[in-house]
Amino acid sequence: MTMNKIAAFLKEAGVFFLATADGAQPKLRPLGLFLEMDGKLLFGVGDYKDVCHQLQADPLCEIAAVKPDGHWLRYTGRAVFETDPKYAAAALEASPDLKNIYNEQTGYKLAMFHLEDAAAYDIAVAGAGERLD
Repeated sequence: MTMNKIAAFLKEAGVFFLATADGAQPKLRPLGLFLEMDGKLLFGVGDYKDVCHQLQADPLCEIAAVKPDGHWLRYTGRAVFETDPKYAAAALEASPDLKNIYNEQTGYKLAMFHLEDAAAYDIAVAGAGERLD
């Protein structure tokens, strides 16, 4: 499946969950920010947050989402952070409320990443699942 299908799934689900590792302890948190740009599906987290530090220390992660019809997505890969500020700028334009958090006054920055070496599966409640990528 293409990035478009994964993005459509995430859009329909609304909220999705990002799993990282903090040493031997898994960590899970809800997210909603993503965008498609330059052929990549990009996600954003605060550069000052534990989630960002966890992804930098161990980039293996997983995203899970559930649609109202019960299908769920498993998107697993290795987080690669973007260095071009155009991605954070585009994310803030797409989600203007985040400008209240990520700005020069707070000093907080939005760290954008995409997944490489990734696999995505659309899994029915009672099914084996279909690979999306």
